[in-house]
Amino acid sequence: MEHLKTLIRAVPDFPVEGILFRDVTPLLGDANALREVVAHFAERYRGAGIDAVAGIESRGFIFGAPLAIELGVGFVPIRKIGKLPAEKIFREYALEYGTATLEVHVDAVRPGQRVLLIDDLLATGGTAGASAALLQALGAEVASVAFLIELTFLGGRAALDGHDVYSIIQY
Repeated sequence: MEHLKTLIRAVPDFPVEGILFRDVTPLLGDANALREVVAHFAERYRGAGIDAVAGIESRGFIFGAPLAIELGVGFVPIRKIGKLPAEKIFREYALEYGTATLEVHVDAVRPGQRVLLIDDLLATGGTAGASAALLQALGAEVASVAFLIELTFLGGRAALDGHDVYSIIQY
């Protein structure tokens, strides 16, 4: 899967000075690469007793929805604040360059469901940690947290202590 790195663009000083942003849009524009990523995740988690796939807005939706279809389960969107219309819970968390808030519908998962949480990138772990906490607050079990990319030098796995964490590509 290391060949996928050639399709990930490094953008310096985005969204703020000092951040090297890993842009997955070139990979998304390559149908074979996108198919390969979804197939890789599906192969890893097929047979793992996953009841739902939760994707974190917005790039987690891109990988999560087709993965849910491949696994034959439903998809749960975890959204930025103000985007969900029905009853919801929320969690504020720290980013490497600020703070943000995520929310999920209260009926998105059922207690005891095994949920695979997915996003494009693991940096400090704040976003994924907040998302996992939301799912757990609703009674779900976070079976695994999966990413296309992990920025290992930021130590994001520490924010996900106690969870199975998987990433395809590491920087």
